[in-house]
Amino acid sequence: MKKEIKKRLPMPHQPAEERVENFLEVALGYNEEQALEEASRCLQCKQQPCVKGCPVGIDIPGFIKMVSEGHFAEAASLVKSANSLPAICGRVCPQEEQCEQVCVMNKLGEPIAIGRLERFVADFEASHGNGSAPSEIRPRHPELHEYAVAVVGSGPAGLTVAGELAKMGYSVTIFEALHKPGGVLRYGIPEFRLPRDILDREIDYVRSLGVQALNNVIIGKTITIDQLLQNGFEAVFVGSGAGAPSMMNIPGENLNGVLSANEFLTRVNLMKANRFPEYATPVRIPNKAAVIGAGNVAMDAARTSLRIGAREVSIVYRRSRTEMPARAEEIENAIEEGVRLHLLTNPTRFIGNEKGWLTAMECIRMELGEPDSSGRRRPVPIKGSEFMMEVDSAIVAIGQAPNPLIRMSTPGLQTESWGGIIVDAATGATSVPGVFSGGDAVTGAATVITAMGAGKTAALGIDAFIRRKHGLPMG
Repeated sequence: MKKEIKKRLPMPHQPAEERVENFLEVALGYNEEQALEEASRCLQCKQQPCVKGCPVGIDIPGFIKMVSEGHFAEAASLVKSANSLPAICGRVCPQEEQCEQVCVMNKLGEPIAIGRLERFVADFEASHGNGSAPSEIRPRHPELHEYAVAVVGSGPAGLTVAGELAKMGYSVTIFEALHKPGGVLRYGIPEFRLPRDILDREIDYVRSLGVQALNNVIIGKTITIDQLLQNGFEAVFVGSGAGAPSMMNIPGENLNGVLSANEFLTRVNLMKANRFPEYATPVRIPNKAAVIGAGNVAMDAARTSLRIGAREVSIVYRRSRTEMPARAEEIENAIEEGVRLHLLTNPTRFIGNEKGWLTAMECIRMELGEPDSSGRRRPVPIKGSEFMMEVDSAIVAIGQAPNPLIRMSTPGLQTESWGGIIVDAATGATSVPGVFSGGDAVTGAATVITAMGAGKTAALGIDAFIRRKHGLPMG
């Protein structure tokens, strides 16, 4: 008789009608019973394709086996030996495009919920321990502490580099431009996806490894990369992210009510603008908001708009639902919460009133032609199909590029024409000796876990660079 294949356990959620009224976490996580049941689905296959699909190389079958046996704390320690930010990755990383995509269970039904189990063990550890580094992952080479490394930026790439180097034994200092650490994890991702107490807990863990974090230091203004290298740091990692928003460059873009998703989300996520005047930064509460773009940032902006009081929120995207780059889960959550989709639609100009405020957006219908360089079908305007959308807020979420400050203040640093820092993919080394980089500063806006993978690569590259420089044996 054929053995019945267990179905993947769904993630409990806040009901849509409730969550749209608050900033509490939408996904509620597995309890112990649910984690045991989901972990029991793992086949423990010998090939372990899921490990190869993980940018940071977590022993996925190993930690899931521990979960299936009820050894939750041990599972958390195993995950943290490869990933310093498991509670974050378990919440915001696109496992469906990485480890879960290559899970053998896909052939039999649905993949193991690897991300949900990673989140579970991280949260279990936090509720049953002090959250600091366990003794088994204290510095492997304490003698390396005399060598200092500077990390620019405290986003996922910077935190990963810092954690990995601290585990090796290096003295690490993070320099963050904003008044709180976390980078895009804090200013970009809303609390309903990544609660701030979870983020603070993960940062505190990295600090417990011995990492020092300094805020309000703008590299390129407060101090330069060259000055860091001249003042005792053996190497510098640039993980400054991609915080410069791309705009559409169409008429009316300077109207009040037109802003980038980066500015909008920073005002709400970091500056608490939704709680004005309790907090000093204001934000306009839209009546009818249009979010232009269809990536995860666009979904975050749309869902945030609803939560701060917008009556109607639309996603305006020039391709079809099939081509939307956001995670399927985020698109489904947005639709459940009432976000409307205006697909095959592209804005052509913004229209305002005599006081300079946005009142409408002219759009044109699109159709899909042949695939472009991204592999997606190219959107082509349909002549004569222009129409008007009544909106009083337009949030542009069509991509971000690295801030030019570091490349402008670092002589010899080679970059792409669009601003990305050029690195050796195998080591993270830039064109400037002793300077390494990774994450969105190199690739442009990408995923948290991709940035973390680049951070792990750069940590190994920095370790090898310092050892060669001082004639130390390779670790």
